[in-house]
Amino acid sequence: MPKQNKLSLIPLGGLGEIGKNMLAIEYKKEILIIDAGLMFPEEEMLGIDLVIPDITYLIENKEKILGLILTHGHEDHIGALPYVLRQLNVPIYGSRLTLGLAEAKLKEHGLDKKVQLNPVNPGDSMKIGSFKIEFINVNHSIAGVVALAIHSPVGTIVHTADFKIDHTPVEGEPLDFRKFAELGAKGVLVLLSDSTNVEREGYTVSERVLAEKFEELFHRAEGRLIVATFASNIHRVQQVVNAAIIHDRKVAFVGRSMVNVVSIAKELGYLQIPEGLEVDLDAIDRLPANRIAVVTTGSQGEPLSALTRMAMAEHRKINIMPGDTVVISASAIPGNEKLIARTIDHLFRQGAHVIYEATTGVHVSGHGRQEELKMMLNLVKPKFFIPVHGEYRHLVQHARLAQEIGVPSENVFIAENGDVLEFTTNSGRRAGKVTAGRIFVDGLGVGDVGSVVLRDRKQLSQDGILIAVITIDHENGKVLAGPDIISRGFVYVRESEALMEEARAKVKVALDKCFTQGNSDWSFMKSQIREILGKYLYEKTKRRPMILPIIMEV
Repeated sequence: MPKQNKLSLIPLGGLGEIGKNMLAIEYKKEILIIDAGLMFPEEEMLGIDLVIPDITYLIENKEKILGLILTHGHEDHIGALPYVLRQLNVPIYGSRLTLGLAEAKLKEHGLDKKVQLNPVNPGDSMKIGSFKIEFINVNHSIAGVVALAIHSPVGTIVHTADFKIDHTPVEGEPLDFRKFAELGAKGVLVLLSDSTNVEREGYTVSERVLAEKFEELFHRAEGRLIVATFASNIHRVQQVVNAAIIHDRKVAFVGRSMVNVVSIAKELGYLQIPEGLEVDLDAIDRLPANRIAVVTTGSQGEPLSALTRMAMAEHRKINIMPGDTVVISASAIPGNEKLIARTIDHLFRQGAHVIYEATTGVHVSGHGRQEELKMMLNLVKPKFFIPVHGEYRHLVQHARLAQEIGVPSENVFIAENGDVLEFTTNSGRRAGKVTAGRIFVDGLGVGDVGSVVLRDRKQLSQDGILIAVITIDHENGKVLAGPDIISRGFVYVRESEALMEEARAKVKVALDKCFTQGNSDWSFMKSQIREILGKYLYEKTKRRPMILPIIMEV
């Protein structure tokens, strides 16, 4: 019996989480990568700036990599590029807007000259090694999104990218139903589909419905109108621009990422702003309040964003004034709810009228709901199905939907990052695991902060630190000075003198114990100090500060 060809799908990020999407497709000695995203840190990741996928497996197999395809320009799909491309020099493929956003990111990291960027359009197809890739138009909350049909010698893989079914998109064509149906008719081996909105019934509303809402808001606003949205949501920005044209308002853009994205989108023809409509931020003070619309970043309440600075009265050029209408046109990314609520409170305190998701719904999602996900499954009719892009509960719910549609349960894989899913033309199985996980980016350090450092940071943030400094005579081991106790983030020393005095006494007890036993080994002495002091402080305060003994010999 001839040996069957095998194809492996290896998710390195994006499963069991929203963010850091990355998938490796491997056939014989060839690997194709799809997306290289980042994830923003969770609350307990103290001090961490970004989280990126662990690409150990790709580095170990870098000679096999043919290229990296980007489905679209959101941070959770392109954000890790600068970190990945420092270690893997591979050609990049994506739509013009996606590559425009990627190039700006690479420029910041000084990598733009070293990387080969290859623009593609929906409807294009190209051969990369043994793979033939077709780029398919889909709708989402950013322009230039492409789903992928990857034809391999084993079978066809369809990757939907992030998608919704929008019959009346603000710009461009609706999702290419014909192509998905055609692929389904010919036979699809594996479908990987977006699971983000699987918990919501029905259909996601078209982006175009917001046109009426924005017009109404522009009509009602008596003062300045300030709209906060994601910088990458060019369709939303276009809606604001369109409403500004109708209501004779000038538009100013605020926030570094907003200014960058608008500039790239205008240059590439994705955003249409008539001559004379856009004004510089400095010019808005010279215009009547009812002639101004501001589009800003900060819809997630990020502490350093433009909107948050306005809310805190810390922005250099814009102060919120009574009579301003602030529209937050985005839904909260899980984990950001408190930040957004705080920003809204501060905006109200400044006298603004704030319109946000809970009050009027000036936002529509870019992800398909249950009926759209079912439609995709019905169009593509895959033999095997892998739900992707979602937390674990989303993947389970999407797997159930697929089974309702008629995909046999044994052909549905709820995978985790690092799983190797191996397929032949008529079989699929889990074939092991590769290294996968989270790499933390903190300042300029990539991967130098691990779980131990995070645990220490958590302890420091909760209970503070206590440092015991002792000077010992090198000859006879007697204590010459100290113990001196220094406290930071634990108690205020001046108000807790009795506690500190007793702590010094406990350190002396620990040292006497060591000398009595004739053990002057530093590490033993330090562990004794930690143990006795830790026990005492917990008894007295029910807190566990980090205890750092410092022993100096003279």
